[in-house]
Amino acid sequence: MNLLSILQTLNQLLEAGISITAFSLLLYALTFNLKDKVARSSAFIMACVVIVFVGESVAGVVTNLAWVERWYQIQWIGIIFLPSAYVLLSDAVLATTGRPSRGRRTKLVKVTFVISGIFLLTIPYYLLVGPLVTENVVAPHLERTNLTWVFSAFYILSMIWAWINFQRAYHRTRTRSGRRRMGYLIVGALAPALGSFPYLLFGSAFASVHPYVFWLVAVASNILVSGLIIIMAYAVAFFGVSWPDRVVKRRLIKWVMRGPITVSTVLALTTLSRRIGEPLAVFAPVVMAGTFLLMQYVITMFSPMWERWFLFGEEKNNLAMVQNLEARLFTTDDLKQLLESVLAAICDRLQVQKAFTASFNKRGVDFLVSVGGPAGFDKEDLSQNILAVATAEDKIGQFELFSWGEYWIIPVFSEAEPDDLLGLVGVEIPEEEFHGDQKEAFQILIQRAYQALEDRNFQQQIFTSIEDLTPQMNRIQSLRAASRFDGTRVLTTAINDSTLDEGTLTGWVRDALSDYWGGPHLSESPLLQLEVVQNALEEHDGISVKAIRSILREAIDKIRPEGTRRFTLDWVLYNILEMKFLKGQKVRDVSKRLAMSEANLYRKQKVAIEIVAKTILEMEKQAREESNESSSENAKKMLQ
Repeated sequence: MNLLSILQTLNQLLEAGISITAFSLLLYALTFNLKDKVARSSAFIMACVVIVFVGESVAGVVTNLAWVERWYQIQWIGIIFLPSAYVLLSDAVLATTGRPSRGRRTKLVKVTFVISGIFLLTIPYYLLVGPLVTENVVAPHLERTNLTWVFSAFYILSMIWAWINFQRAYHRTRTRSGRRRMGYLIVGALAPALGSFPYLLFGSAFASVHPYVFWLVAVASNILVSGLIIIMAYAVAFFGVSWPDRVVKRRLIKWVMRGPITVSTVLALTTLSRRIGEPLAVFAPVVMAGTFLLMQYVITMFSPMWERWFLFGEEKNNLAMVQNLEARLFTTDDLKQLLESVLAAICDRLQVQKAFTASFNKRGVDFLVSVGGPAGFDKEDLSQNILAVATAEDKIGQFELFSWGEYWIIPVFSEAEPDDLLGLVGVEIPEEEFHGDQKEAFQILIQRAYQALEDRNFQQQIFTSIEDLTPQMNRIQSLRAASRFDGTRVLTTAINDSTLDEGTLTGWVRDALSDYWGGPHLSESPLLQLEVVQNALEEHDGISVKAIRSILREAIDKIRPEGTRRFTLDWVLYNILEMKFLKGQKVRDVSKRLAMSEANLYRKQKVAIEIVAKTILEMEKQAREESNESSSENAKKMLQ
């Protein structure tokens, strides 16, 4: 292979790599932050880049000239819509910095799309670009027409307008991090704009005279485009998300490493092994599989290192602690396995057949583990009768020993709160009395069960604290993310009444009720934004879950009819809410109790939730009025 062939092959690989990278970044935008207008506009640009470079790549490898021409025409679809996409992106970026369109800018954006659509209609008729040119050229391309000059002027003017908007957005961004990322966006956006334009339409004569210069410039241009579109995607990844910066960086780098870099590397090495010659061509499948596996190995092994490069000082230690916690998390399945082993050891040492362990929570028995066959009762039976065990008959070391039927019962209480029953261990009463070794082994095994239940209880307390803190952390992260580019407006804007329409509030209430006894819809509920919930936080020691529950319960109580509870028509809505959500009963049981079909129950439930939402809306308005009156009184006192 001579130098010219090497440059052509390298250029083809880079074009394929760009199309793969752009497609991967398009999927990233569609997956993580599609709700943001900047991200959607960027995704549209990436779609145009994919079309441009896929058309260029396929046209470079097919041999049928008719298909070459067709693929170059497909490439022009992306080229045509690229100016409109840039104008749309610049408008979205400018709006993000607090300068939304007042109508005129939006109309001009729509006009650019209409113009692009008109240009698109001219392609099949060879008006925008002509037939394929293959003779006396360094590379095939479509022939230039008079309309090509018009499109080029439209392309240049649209890009100038877009960059003016970018500059305005940059100067409106006040924070250092916001300006830095806005700069990344402006620089990265150069790649699709400069790398996608078909320069051979105007420079084919020069390229034919200087082919080495042309291919060197093409390779350098594609290398630059490959890097810049990743920089552009990096900048856009921060728009419309409330994740911390480290999360955005880690997620994007993993996406790029496992996606475009891995695929492009596999494609490049496989292609080169096939084109080098016959000895290596037969090993192309091996090269493909081996490269893919090796890339995954390298990413997995070295990802912890580059993740720590983005975190410094205390944050690095916190990251390591969280990663270790995830690896050493003591789950319920882990606890059951340990307790089952402890019970088996107890049965072996005491020469008995049956033993069980029960874990308790505020509702009753959490789970039941038994060995040697069924314990002879279920959770409900245990919950109802365990309190009847009241007389201590003996002690094994520090543990009290009770008798319950054919079992010895050893209660396990929390060390921090002696009245908090964590669980109990039940052992079939042995036929023979204890001797020294058995008693000592029994104490050690009971201690193992106690430690496991105590550690799990402590872990659950930590998770409860994290659950309570999560909504506050989410709100702070959302404010931090939203204020990157328009801090003044975001930080000084309170929740207004427009966000409290009944439809939105009904959705919030429905989600919170679905997780009334715990879950992300309750702990991370947008209801925390309400003034009435914030007031309730003070009454519940800042625990957000309890505050939301109290407001939901208060709203449900407000729709409760007066008098003694009945199962009549006027009580049906309250009964559905109370039985379905507050008591957590199954739909089938509630429908039977209320003598209605499940379909009718769901219809009534929808109406009931809407009424609860209206009630909370009235409570919120009243809370705001009281807050405004209190603020006015305080202001008057200060003036006096």
